[in-house]
Amino acid sequence: MTRYIQRHSLLKRVIHGIHTVACLFLIASGVVIFVPAVGRAVGPEFVQFVRITHRFFAVIFIGGPLVGLVAAPKGFVHIVQNLTAKWDADDKKFMALFAKYLFAPKSTHMPKQHAVKSGQRLADAALILAAVLISITGVVLWAGAYVSPQVFRIALLLHDVAFVLVSVIMVAHVYLGAGIFQPYRGLARLMFGNGRVTEAEARYHWGHWAEEELASGKNVIEE
Repeated sequence: MTRYIQRHSLLKRVIHGIHTVACLFLIASGVVIFVPAVGRAVGPEFVQFVRITHRFFAVIFIGGPLVGLVAAPKGFVHIVQNLTAKWDADDKKFMALFAKYLFAPKSTHMPKQHAVKSGQRLADAALILAAVLISITGVVLWAGAYVSPQVFRIALLLHDVAFVLVSVIMVAHVYLGAGIFQPYRGLARLMFGNGRVTEAEARYHWGHWAEEELASGKNVIEE
């Protein structure tokens, strides 16, 4: 019999999946729209089609998290608490060892972590800020006829900056979250599967969190 911990709810997994698809499409379509060489290669008619679909997925990108916020406000509070939690000695040690861990995971012993690893907190905070910036500037660009040329130019510049930030962070997120990085192999199911993690995996990746969950037993499943 194996013990599992339910790490993510169905609602969280659905919102994450929808948001991920929207984000990846926006990155791909953004390249077509904002890189002249790509636009010329695919032709003006296709670029115009991409512009329309870019806006459609932008609505999903913005609306998905808002639906999650309304449906599960406690989840939003939990996210904020994790992002603003005070770093302990293990958090600092984890970041100090992280670069070495990426290249030599088998020989690098990482300290216990809480529900969200210290490195992920930094990445999540950067991604949220970039996502908010790209959303706000995207709305301004969409309303281009109603704003001044100067405001439009500033919004376009900030939109491009946010686009680069989101793209870079998403590459790292996919590398780790999809399990391309060997220690995370199989953990894609946490968001694109049943949301469960085995006791052994939980203790390895989130030691402090695993101990708390196992002690409470609330989200523990035995099969």
